[in-house]
Parts: sequence; structure tokens; C-alpha cells
Amino acid sequence: MSLLFSPLTLPSPRGGLTLPNRLVVAPMCQYSANNGCATDWHLMHWGNLLNSGAAMFTIEATAVLPEGRITPNCLGLWDDRTEAALADHLQRARALAPHTAVCIQLSHAGRKASSAVPWQGGQLLAPAQGGWETFGPSAVPHLPTETAPTAISAAELIRIREAFAAAAQRAARLGLEAVELHCAHGYLLHQFLSPLANQRSDAYGGSLENRMRFPLEVFADVRQAFDGVLGLRLSATDWVEGGWDLPQSLEFSQRLKAAGCDFVHISSGGVSPLQKIALGAGYQVPFASAIRAATGMVTTSVGLITQAQQAEAILQTGDADLIALARGFLYQPRWGWQAAAALGATVQASPQYWRCLPREAQAAFGKVTVAQR
Repeated sequence: MSLLFSPLTLPSPRGGLTLPNRLVVAPMCQYSANNGCATDWHLMHWGNLLNSGAAMFTIEATAVLPEGRITPNCLGLWDDRTEAALADHLQRARALAPHTAVCIQLSHAGRKASSAVPWQGGQLLAPAQGGWETFGPSAVPHLPTETAPTAISAAELIRIREAFAAAAQRAARLGLEAVELHCAHGYLLHQFLSPLANQRSDAYGGSLENRMRFPLEVFADVRQAFDGVLGLRLSATDWVEGGWDLPQSLEFSQRLKAAGCDFVHISSGGVSPLQKIALGAGYQVPFASAIRAATGMVTTSVGLITQAQQAEAILQTGDADLIALARGFLYQPRWGWQAAAALGATVQASPQYWRCLPREAQAAFGKVTVAQR
């Protein structure tokens, strides 16, 4: 039996979530919201990927405060208006594919906020261009040419924690099965972890214990607010000498487990333009493997995993429990179907599409036969 297409139960205070397979659609920013509100682009995008064959779909990085958006076009969940828009579009998308669990990634971009969308350069926007004041652990810009963010005050730290918890409560009202906190790719929680971005001299900077403090406080607040599956996406290394690295990630992951974390999603990089990433097939798998071995937590591996047999091998060797793909699903929205066919497994799919299957792939869908007209 294929391990990729075997079930897995994610623990949670409400009793756990059983996924029919180990395949996850990773969060992917769409930069298509209207003042934080989901739009018809999201309806199309979500409906498409909810029918991918993956057991769980993750909604893109969703800002918990307006100033926490990466771009002016990013999705948000910070008030009744953004909640209502997300609820409307998500309810309609899920009605088309009710067999897929949904997770949402909650985020604050910190000093990487107020940026142009990628296809317009991705640069920091000035107020005259629609930008806004950015905030970070310290007044240290992401790029030397950029305006430095405002160092977050102690009072503002409390406000941000409360915003994460409030967004998690909204996610619960939306009926979402899981929440993933974004502590990767150079955004705010990652900024606090990394000594490259965090140069504070108070209780939230300096030592590893201090740099972990704010992300752990956010996690604790969200854990109290949300009783579904709660995990965290982590950059395991900055790929920069003197930055955040795997040994620190191991310690942080152990602290997360003690705080009630249900899964970790292991990525890397994003906090510094000096990063030197050793790209290659499955290049982040060793980080996931090390964290899984040290903590015993359910661990997701992601990054240049492109073939069904490659994903299967990662699971079979015990390097991870879940496999996440992002751009692979954008290029091939039925990647999960093809992987099931390649591995002799089955997935759930909407019956409207059954007739598209090549004969050799029909076994992947329970040997369904459909009358031709």
C-alpha cells in the first residue's frame, strides 16, 4: 500500500482530524483580495484546488491586521467584513468539494509588509504608492535600501497577539479544520526568531530564549482560542552565517510541542537577501527529518518535491508524515490524481470529472464506471 495515500490522524483538543491521505496543498499568496476581502478569484482558485486529490488545502497567508498584509492585495481576516467575504467565497467553494479539509495560514508580514505585488516588482511601497508604515522587532530594514520599520513597542506586541487569537476565533466560526501560524519566509514571527532581524535589548531579543518568546506567546494565545488542529510553518534555517539555524529550530520545535502544537511545516529562508540556498530536489527534507526525529511531532516536508515516487520515498524512509506541494499544484491542479494513479492508490474527486480519466488511471478513483451519453 502507498504510504502517501494512507490515512493520518492529526491530533487536536477537539479529538483530531483524520486525513484520507498524506498530501497537502501548501499556502500560496494570490495577491487578489480587495482591501483584505476574498474575491471571485479566490472562489475559482479554492474550488479548483479543493478537487486536487490532496487531503487538505491550505488558504494563503492571511493577515491578522491591515498593516500585516504583504501587499495591498493580500487576504485578511481582521474584522467582520473580511470574515464575511471569506465565509461567503469559502462556503461556495467547499460545496463543490466537501471531501477536502481546509487549513488557513495566519500571518503578519512585519517589515516585509507594504510591498508591491510580485509581478509589479515586489518592492517596498511608499505612502504615495499606496504603502503604509511597517513594523518589526527592530528598526532594521529587510534591504539596506529600504526605509527601516518601526520597532514594535511592548503594548503593540500585546495588540498583535490579540489579533492572531481573534483571527483564530474567526477561523473557528468559519468551520475551518486547521490553522497554521506563519513563522517562516522572513515574516514577523520569523523576524523575532532570527538575530538578523531581531536586535532588541529587552525580554524579546538577544538570547535564544528571548527571541523565541514572542512567537511562543502568539502560539499560546492562538492555542487557547482555537481547539482544532493547530500547527506552524517554520523556516528551519536562514541560510546565512550567524542567523537562525537548525539547532535553534530543534529547540523551538520542542517548545512548540510542549505548548500543544499538532504539526510543523518545515520550510527555510526568506529573512535576508544574503541567503545562499542549496537548491535541489527535496532540499528541505533533511530539516523536516531532523525535527521529526527530535520531537516526534507530525511533520510536513515541502520544497521541490515534484514526483509521486519521490514523495512516497520521503514518507517510507520516515523523513516526514505529510507532503506539501505549492507551485506543482498551480501547474497541475490534479497532481494528486496523477500521483494516485502512479502509486496504485485511490483519491476522492468530484463525479463531474470522472469521465476525463484515461483508462489506465481509472483504478485510482475506485474503478468508477460512468455511463456514456
